[in-house]
Amino acid sequence: MAALRAAKQSLRKEIKKRVAALSDSEKQRQSLVVCQKLLSHPKYLSSQRVAVFLSMDDEVRTDSIITHLFAAGKSCFIPRYQRTSNHMDMLRLSSEADVQKLALTSWNIRQPGEDEPREEALDTGGLDLILMPGLGFDLSGRRLGRGKGFYDTYLERCMALPRGMPHTIALAYREQICEQVPVDQRDVLIDEVLYDDQQGAL
Repeated sequence: MAALRAAKQSLRKEIKKRVAALSDSEKQRQSLVVCQKLLSHPKYLSSQRVAVFLSMDDEVRTDSIITHLFAAGKSCFIPRYQRTSNHMDMLRLSSEADVQKLALTSWNIRQPGEDEPREEALDTGGLDLILMPGLGFDLSGRRLGRGKGFYDTYLERCMALPRGMPHTIALAYREQICEQVPVDQRDVLIDEVLYDDQQGAL
């Protein structure tokens, strides 16, 4: 277990360094490619209830996805993380403008306040699709998160419901794709990863 933790930490450092070397314009370019892939994806097109992360600086930009979700009349849910545990809820946004009203956390992420009454996706019918953040991914569905376990715990909650597991799609920069991500039995595999794969073999 200690060896696995060390391998994950080492890979996190390596990926953070690779992503930090990207210019803003390159991040924007790759984000656009990934966004276009998603918006034409059959799973996205057929999904009505979609959870999406509000991107940090080292993640694929998701603002245009949120714009499209509302334009397409889909229900949009975003994470609210609890700092003191690995508990996360997916709460409904009422509009695109709603995002700007959310408070910034100390992690520099906008999210609904703890005392804000909002619809939680699993209380009202579950989710069709979860767009997954992460630091690293391999093409077999293994994901390297930031070590808190928020998404793995949430997916376990999804699996316990009659509707079962939603489809999961990770959104990644090319520099976040790894040959193999180290995982253990508690790490939940994701269904697929979208990234800019048009620049030759990895």
